[in-house]
Amino acid sequence: MSEDETNAAEHRRQVLYWRLLARLFDPQEQPALEAASVAVVHDLGLPTALLDPNVSVDNVVQRHPELAAELTGVMAPPETGGSDDPVGPDEVRRAALASKLLLNVFGTGTGSVSAGQLGRWQSDADWLERGLGQEPGELRGRPGGAGLSGVLAGLEGDLVRRMRLREVLADPALASKLTPSMSLIEQLLRDKHNLSGVALANAKALIRRYVDEVAEVLRTQVEQTSVGTVDRSVPPKRVFRNLDLDRTIWKNLPNWNPEDGRLYVDRLFYRHTARRTTPARMIVVVDQSGSMVDSMVNCTILASIFAGLPRVEVELIAFDTRAIDLTPWVHDPFEVLLRTKLGGGNDGPVALAMARPKIVDPRNTVLVWISDFYEFSQSQPLFDGLEAVHRSGVKLIPVGSVNSSGHAEVNPWFRQRFKDLGTPVISGHIRKLVFELKNFLT
Repeated sequence: MSEDETNAAEHRRQVLYWRLLARLFDPQEQPALEAASVAVVHDLGLPTALLDPNVSVDNVVQRHPELAAELTGVMAPPETGGSDDPVGPDEVRRAALASKLLLNVFGTGTGSVSAGQLGRWQSDADWLERGLGQEPGELRGRPGGAGLSGVLAGLEGDLVRRMRLREVLADPALASKLTPSMSLIEQLLRDKHNLSGVALANAKALIRRYVDEVAEVLRTQVEQTSVGTVDRSVPPKRVFRNLDLDRTIWKNLPNWNPEDGRLYVDRLFYRHTARRTTPARMIVVVDQSGSMVDSMVNCTILASIFAGLPRVEVELIAFDTRAIDLTPWVHDPFEVLLRTKLGGGNDGPVALAMARPKIVDPRNTVLVWISDFYEFSQSQPLFDGLEAVHRSGVKLIPVGSVNSSGHAEVNPWFRQRFKDLGTPVISGHIRKLVFELKNFLT
């Protein structure tokens, strides 16, 4: 490719990016940039709908299905090469496709939002995540999260707040257009006491749907690590399916007869397949303050899954300035969430006082404490109490946050002391907590 062709391609790419920035900061069209961008897209053989922020990515892909593969990974880091490589037609084409994703997701505008607009934005955000080489929903964490994850969650939360949610919920046709997400579930949980009739029924249906979707994912993660350790104290069953053929041959090699070319087996060896299943008690204490909503949702669902495992007893406690025992509903996270009350302060010692009587066999008990640990005047009493529980033999797992973003804001005073105690705070994807719990329970 000649230098003139490279310069022309670079100029076309800059036109697309300048047009993108102009539309993000000012929704009014800039005639010169719009005309130049239309010409670039036309020369690339791409549909001009890529330039219209009112056309969803789904709509573009439905009309031009061949673009689905191009949009997937279009913004992912290249495996080879770098930013210093010459700009060619392929880079201009990628810029046009990436601009569509960025404009539709980040150009949210102002004013009220309809249920349809929120649903379209969620779908476009899914495509942005695909464009970055991620699974849909993988980057979107809770509001306040780090990096792009937090930005996307913040945008979604803003759209939910700008939507007249109560009016939407009161109309079954509009409510059916809502797609459950963490931002929407948080808003529903905050507002559930102000809803009634059809609106409340639709809110519950959305919460139930979200719980079922998350539970399906978490249940798969639990099942993937659900085996225990082999119990070699139990003699192996002497059946054919347990025959260890390799070991049998190895152990009988001294019986090899080279004259007739036969191996004479005088002893068979079998694999141990019995697994130890120790009865265990899991006590989950969840901070229900507003900043912990995503962890609360994930962990109540996870507690219900573990409660369904054989020989595992699960106790569930939620707290803010008061503590409430939710154990009677632990098998139904939907009912648990309906009984929580987001917001308020923290009083960890009150929750610990409720949890302690549930510890009957310390060596066979795990205490999962989910909180940001901002206890202020109660910090030292709570840590002293948790340290005493840990030293009694209980497996203590402090959890700062378990969500899709991996972001966790935890009181650094507590974080350091838990680290010194040998029980570092878990934060990040919920798979980390699943792994720790399965290690203890199996």
